Amino acid sequence: MDIFEALMLLCFGAAWPFSIYRSYKSGSVNGKSPFFLIVVIIGYTAGILHKVLYSYDFVLYLYFLNIAMVATDLLLYVRNSKMFQHLKSPALQGLQYPAGSRVQH
Repeated sequence: MDIFEALMLLCFGAAWPFSIYRSYKSGSVNGKSPFFLIVVIIGYTAGILHKVLYSYDFVLYLYFLNIAMVATDLLLYVRNSKMFQHLKSPALQGLQYPAGSRVQH
């Protein structure tokens, strides 16, 4: 059992729900890097492969949990990016959105 690896994954994993929540609520891509998210997914995939091939234990499930959260954040980035591009379309220029709406210019 790799208790230190599990602790590392729990610590890293603790940050993702906050990032996901912020991405969902803000509707913005500010402060997000799809390149970074993809690199993290690749890293977690490498950890999963190592666990499956050489050291199968419960830590594998923490990798799956973390990769699912990062993938969710990446999907929200794509969604928010598309919403932002939609707002920039010429047909929508000059429209006013109600205060407190999730979509911001």
